[in-house]
Amino acid sequence: IPAPAALSVVRLCCDTNTKSPLLQCVLTGRWINDLGSNMTIGAVNGQGDFAGSYHTAVTATKNAIRVSPLQGSQHRTNQKSQPTFGFTVNWSFSDSVTVFTGQCFVDETGNEVLKTMWLLRSHVDNIKDDWKATMVGINIFTRLHSQK
Repeated sequence: IPAPAALSVVRLCCDTNTKSPLLQCVLTGRWINDLGSNMTIGAVNGQGDFAGSYHTAVTATKNAIRVSPLQGSQHRTNQKSQPTFGFTVNWSFSDSVTVFTGQCFVDETGNEVLKTMWLLRSHVDNIKDDWKATMVGINIFTRLHSQK
């Protein structure tokens, strides 16, 4: 191989760019979803556990929306850059709980994205109403950057 061609091969093999799978997606921080809900995830400990808060933008109750606690776990990554995770939100203003599961991705432009699916369990008064007590959906979260 002539010298210039050899240099091209080296550049192709070893350059890093924004599409590199080595970019890390980190759960810790502030996020906003496609409906305008905000959440803050605290530091992930060595076991993969974390806590935070969730401020929903939508509700089916007539109660005033309040910030609600969340608790979750991230798969211990072992050098994986796009971890899976799950968390539970215990709603402070209603008789319901939501569990989210998803994965943290770095998209083709280098932005972090949380792709999630959720189950919302609402309280019902008797077992005959159980059929209508669980809803399912998806949300996409992007990192919320502070306004300057």
